[in-house]
Amino acid sequence: MKKNNPLILHIETATEICSVALSEGDRLLQVIDYDQSFSHAEKLMELINEVLEGNRLKTSDLDAVAVSIGPGSYTGLRIGVSTVKGLAYAMEIPVIAISTLSSIALGAKKSVNINGSYKIAPMIDARRMEVYTALYDWEGVRLNEVHSEILDENSFREFLVKEPILFCGNGSNKFKPLVEGNSNALFSDATLSAKNMVQPALIKYKNEEFEDTAYFEPFYLKDYIPVKSTVKGLYSN
Repeated sequence: MKKNNPLILHIETATEICSVALSEGDRLLQVIDYDQSFSHAEKLMELINEVLEGNRLKTSDLDAVAVSIGPGSYTGLRIGVSTVKGLAYAMEIPVIAISTLSSIALGAKKSVNINGSYKIAPMIDARRMEVYTALYDWEGVRLNEVHSEILDENSFREFLVKEPILFCGNGSNKFKPLVEGNSNALFSDATLSAKNMVQPALIKYKNEEFEDTAYFEPFYLKDYIPVKSTVKGLYSN
């Protein structure tokens, strides 16, 4: 039965940050952000247990579980989604999928003191000068397709000549030197966190916008291409 103030566990593993949050209705109970460069396999269940135990709760108390769906790290997304599927099956609770880019955009919006409605361009680092990105309005509506882009001096030029854009996410630092001196290019240093999933996850819960636990997959955007590790015989993502 749907509740007015559901207990929702939020899991964010799309980038190098492993983050877990717990909410009751629209109230954030606790969040843990662990930034130790892709340690999700070792830390995710530990963080989940820490958050639940810190609030004297068990997985059986949860009403839903939300997960950052991508785009992002292939390995990170796979770990997050497989963990969520396991919890959802075991507890017989619904799964809520949240766009990683929209979560970044929401976090950036909350981090700045800006008067007026700007566009927001979250960026996820995809190695070298490539990022995963999309453009959002100030209310969080996506204005174009999620895509990969090789950054250069001409990126976003058609938008920047018209209005200010707030760039954010772990890929935006690569773009900053390319638009230095452009007063319409603004930047937020807000980091990706599961706490930014609370509001959109609650809306989806109330609207019963749940995923098919058996069949839903992360949004990888691009096919996985293994990269040769510096350790002989190993590959990394």
